Amino acid sequence: MITLVVTMGKGSQDLYSQKLGGNLDVPKIYTDIYQKSCELFNVSFFSKASVKAAWHDFHFIRMLNKLDGIVHLPNQHFGRYGFFLKVPYVITVHDLIRYFDLEGYDVLIHRPNFRDKLYLSLDYKGVKKAIKIIAVSHATKHDLVRYLDIPEERIVVIHEGIDQEIFKPTRQEPLACPYILYVGAEHPRKNFNNLLKVFGKLKQEDGFKDLKLIKVGKAGGQEANFRKETLQLIDALNLGDEVIFTERVSNEELAAYYSNAECFVFPSLYEGFGFPPLEAMSCGCPVISSNVSSLPEVVGEAAIQVNPHDIDGLAKAIQEVLTNENLRGKMIHEGFKQAQKFSWEHAAQETLEVYQEIEEKVRKHKLYGATVPVPLNVE
Repeated sequence: MITLVVTMGKGSQDLYSQKLGGNLDVPKIYTDIYQKSCELFNVSFFSKASVKAAWHDFHFIRMLNKLDGIVHLPNQHFGRYGFFLKVPYVITVHDLIRYFDLEGYDVLIHRPNFRDKLYLSLDYKGVKKAIKIIAVSHATKHDLVRYLDIPEERIVVIHEGIDQEIFKPTRQEPLACPYILYVGAEHPRKNFNNLLKVFGKLKQEDGFKDLKLIKVGKAGGQEANFRKETLQLIDALNLGDEVIFTERVSNEELAAYYSNAECFVFPSLYEGFGFPPLEAMSCGCPVISSNVSSLPEVVGEAAIQVNPHDIDGLAKAIQEVLTNENLRGKMIHEGFKQAQKFSWEHAAQETLEVYQEIEEKVRKHKLYGATVPVPLNVE
């Protein structure tokens, strides 16, 4: 028997566990512990909030250890709990973003403080201890093999899905003016600053006087003042009246923004999967994406892929989409087909097949109560 941990938050990794939970007839545990832990990045180790969180962590681990069978931990940050589990567990890894920040690679979000380093180190030790790892993309699997030295046979790739009943074309118009759309945070890895530079370049061209840039989503967490840097660049580029921030919106509102955008641009430097390009495609919006990490396998041939560091290349791609109706029509058509390849029903079915194979092998090898990783080749 496998018990799925479902996290009650609003982030993309919460969405993953919630959608799996809604499509899988297996025992489930619902918790908000991940949402609370996300609020504690960059908090002092000796703070009252940190001590309180450690107490909750201790009780959560005790509760998991009382379960019979196997546990499915829904994202890599549950590795900090898995490391202390006596029961065997499967873990889903969405990306290694925090690992790269931890190890001193290019800053993707923010350099961790002492407390964050301790917890993040436990996360990846816990990932290594799992009896099976589900990676949400081949790019994430590649990172797990390369950076954490995990054998390929312990990793299975299951792509995430999108809700096509929500993300579909709608006639609701959020704005009367033409606009380019960006959805996401303002973390360094999102490369939003380069998009602002591209937009500033476009605004200097004839024919784009009325064009706006709409940015949907929060700036980021409390690790740093991401919005401050964004606004400073907007002022430097004289784009104060041209960029519109909407913060977080409902899925229905988001579908309207996608449906009415001239194009959706996603210049990210690193994504474990990347929901927004597929959501945009499902709403009939042409997509321009960076050509790195998981994005090529997600967008396929349906998007224009550009080097995210190439300002001129991004500007040229946007200009072409805005002015070439034949290209737009082809991209919209191909986008619909690409988005249909990704569904939560399919992700749940593949996950269930992994559960069944793991349970069979665990029974065969009598692994209940195991505390070390055991190679379980599930393809």
